[in-house]
Amino acid sequence: MADMETQVAIVGAGPAGLVLSHLLHTRGIDSVVLEARSREHVESRVRAGVLEQASTDLLVSTGVGERLLAEGAVHRGVNLQFDGERNRIDFAELADGRTITVYGQQEVVRDLIAARLASGGTVLFEVDDALPRDVSGPRPTVSFRHGGTDHELACDVVAGCDGFHGVCRSVIPGHLLRAFEREYPFGWLGVLVAVAPSTDELIYAFHERGFALHSLRSPEISRLYIQVDPADDIANWPDERIWEELQVRLAAPGWTLEEGPILEKGITAMRSYVCEPMQHGNLFLAGDAAHIVPPTGAKGMNLAIADVIVLAGALASWFERSEREGLDGYSETCLRRVWRVQDFSNTMTELLHVLPGGDPFAQRVQRARQRYVASSVAMRRTIAENYVGLPIS
Repeated sequence: MADMETQVAIVGAGPAGLVLSHLLHTRGIDSVVLEARSREHVESRVRAGVLEQASTDLLVSTGVGERLLAEGAVHRGVNLQFDGERNRIDFAELADGRTITVYGQQEVVRDLIAARLASGGTVLFEVDDALPRDVSGPRPTVSFRHGGTDHELACDVVAGCDGFHGVCRSVIPGHLLRAFEREYPFGWLGVLVAVAPSTDELIYAFHERGFALHSLRSPEISRLYIQVDPADDIANWPDERIWEELQVRLAAPGWTLEEGPILEKGITAMRSYVCEPMQHGNLFLAGDAAHIVPPTGAKGMNLAIADVIVLAGALASWFERSEREGLDGYSETCLRRVWRVQDFSNTMTELLHVLPGGDPFAQRVQRARQRYVASSVAMRRTIAENYVGLPIS
C-alpha cells in the first residue's frame, strides 16, 4: 500500500524532470522528483552548455533565471570553419535577432533544485530501484528505496525523465515500442580546461584530420572537443597530443588558441535514438529517456525542455479542466520537433566531421555542402534559425 502520494511522480532530476516539476509548481500542481544520484553529483556533472532563446526565455520568465542572466554569456552568432576559413552565422541578421546563451547544464540544474527546495518541493536524491507500476491504470505507483526504507508513491501520472539508461522506457511493453537508432562511426574527446576562452563565440571546425570544437563554460573555463575513434582509449591521448590536434584543427589566420591545464577529459560515442511512442497509459517519457541527438547541434538539453513545456501544458489542462486531449496527443506533438531536431543535428554532424571509409563521392558532396554554407545566405539562415531554436508550439 502506498505510503506517499502526489499528482505527478517524476523519475529523474536532470533538466527535463526539474523543469517539469518547476513548471507544474507554477500551476499549483504537486510533484515528487526521484533521483538515483546524489545532489552533489547532479549539480556538478558537466554536460551541455547552450540554451536556445526559448529555453532562456522560459527560465527567466518563471523565476529561475537570476544567475543565468548574471553569468550566462549571450552569443549573437556562431562560427563554422572549413579548412581554416571561418564563416560566421550571424543570428541578428539571419534569425530575427534571437540568440543563444552559454550556461552549463549543471548550473541550470543547480538553479532548479534550489528553487524547488525553497518552494517546499520534494526532490529525493540517492533513490534506489525506482520502478513505475500500473501505468495503464488510473492510479499508477512508483516503488523505490530511500534512506534504507522501501516506499511506494501513488500518483496520477508518471513522468519518465530518467535518461537513456533509465528504467521508465522499459515499462512500455516491447511490442508497443519502436526504436530508431543510428550509431555514428566517430566520437568526441572532450576536455575541460582552466584557461580563458580564446573566442567570444563557438567555433565548429572541419579539418582533414577531424572535427574540432571550441566552446565556452565561463570567463575562466574553456570546453574543447576533437573527433576521435569512439573505441579509442583515453590513455592514448596525453595532454600534449590533445593540444597538438586542437592547434592544428582550429588554426585560422590571425587567431591564437591559448592553452592551459586540462581538468577533465573523456571520450563519448555519438548516436541518434528516438523511441515511438513517448507515452503509454499514464506514463510519459521526456528528454533522453525518449531520444538522443548527437551533440553537434547543441540540442539535447533544449529538446528535453521543449518536451516538458508540452507535457506541463497538457497536464495543466487535465488537472484544471479535465481535458485529456493534450495528454493523448503528447507523443505526436513532441515527435514532430524531435525529428526536426534529429535532422538538423545529423546535418551538422555530417557537414563537420571527416567521414569514414574514404568514399570520394561522399567527400565531394560534403565539400559542396560546405561551400554552399559559405556562399548561400539561405543556407546560413536555415542553420541560424535551427541553431537558436524553432518556436515551441
